[in-house]
Amino acid sequence: MLAVFALGLSVLVTALAYRMLQNRMNPAEDMTRIVVASHKVGLGARLAPEDLRMAPWPMAAPLQGSFQSLADAIGRGVIVPMTANEPVLESKLAPRDGGAGFTVAIPEGMRAVAVKVNDVIGVAGFVLPGTRVDVIASGSSEQSNGGTDTSKVILENVQVLSAGQNIDQDVNGKPQNVQVVTLLVTPEDAQKLALASVDGRLQLALRNPMDVKYTNPPAIRRAALYSSASGQQLPPGVADKQQNAKDRKPAVRKARQTPPPEPPPVVAAAPAPQPPPPPKKVNVELILGSQAKTLTFEEKQPEVKETKKEEKQ
Repeated sequence: MLAVFALGLSVLVTALAYRMLQNRMNPAEDMTRIVVASHKVGLGARLAPEDLRMAPWPMAAPLQGSFQSLADAIGRGVIVPMTANEPVLESKLAPRDGGAGFTVAIPEGMRAVAVKVNDVIGVAGFVLPGTRVDVIASGSSEQSNGGTDTSKVILENVQVLSAGQNIDQDVNGKPQNVQVVTLLVTPEDAQKLALASVDGRLQLALRNPMDVKYTNPPAIRRAALYSSASGQQLPPGVADKQQNAKDRKPAVRKARQTPPPEPPPVVAAAPAPQPPPPPKKVNVELILGSQAKTLTFEEKQPEVKETKKEEKQ
């Protein structure tokens, strides 16, 4: 009886385990199928049947914009690069009948402008598709006398759309020698690039893609490079005027820098001496017989020694 009971219990446990594993391996009622990329698809490519395949996807987590049929995605242009087994979404494809190629990568309201570069301007080939750069224009400023050279950052945080004919970034980030770099800019910035490329020279400055802050630095003139070490930037024309004035009138400039002499100290004037009091007069009547005379005598002041006066003072 014990053996029969153990055998029946083992059969029951085996049947339950098999059923649980079968439900996990074949959850047909909880899954759906969507279109995914069968391999890496680059920017501007037109989707073909060999680029797509069907893959299961949980119904509990529906993916908005996905496709349930291959026919809905075949022939559409790719505006966002996709890797293998990545779901194909509506937001990653160009509109229907919108074509394919490089033009579908340009967003609405933007323009693609090509800039001629070399190894120096293109940051030694590290300006790749998808990187961000600043555009620096150098040339002569008509506002200053004599057309002094000026350098100014005219565009900031500009996306590089392509480097040469390559619109996909290298996986390893290796530099590549190209002669033309295409930038994604607004129509107004496209006019700035066209004007700067004609009247001056362009230089690209590679920046960190996480740094999106706009600094708008002031223009730098050639005279500012050789000015004082304070680093203060002078407006156009001021540096030349100061330099010319320094060369023409060194003596006057030095005299102006000398501080004025200090005024002499004010000495209080001594008080004026008081006049001596008038002498006292004494009248004496002198009678000689029948004659009488009146004599006037001045009372003599007693003499005071100078030593005593000094001691009193």
